Amino acid sequence: MAVFERYSVGFNNVGSYQASARPFLTGGCDYPASGSQPKYFEVKFPQVTKFVVIKNDGSPAGVDPCDMRFAFASGGLGPTYNYVVLPASSSFSADFRVTKLYLMGDGATIGKATVIAGLTNITASLFVNSWEHTAGVGPVD
Repeated sequence: MAVFERYSVGFNNVGSYQASARPFLTGGCDYPASGSQPKYFEVKFPQVTKFVVIKNDGSPAGVDPCDMRFAFASGGLGPTYNYVVLPASSSFSADFRVTKLYLMGDGATIGKATVIAGLTNITASLFVNSWEHTAGVGPVD
């Protein structure tokens, strides 16, 4: 029996979250209007995130108020209200470990968003989102 096992990055590895995060930035994300095709704008992270910052930059013309929905599951943007509405020129930040993020307008106007994240060394392929479908997304009983 081996006394020492291989030690590497992973979900239960505290050092993976204590170390400084690698920066991830994507700006000018064109999210679609509610009910249009495509249904949403998907942000895929190459590694599991340590934190996420989402900024609603508003409409491209800057004239129309443009609220934005964001969710952590593609099925969460629908009528089940498993999303957060972010008004124009506002932002949201949280320490979440996710590999995908979904953006969509909360009305008939398209808009732009900026996503900033800190990435761990945990590859996204090791993380399986159990909440990927609407059946796994919902209020806690």
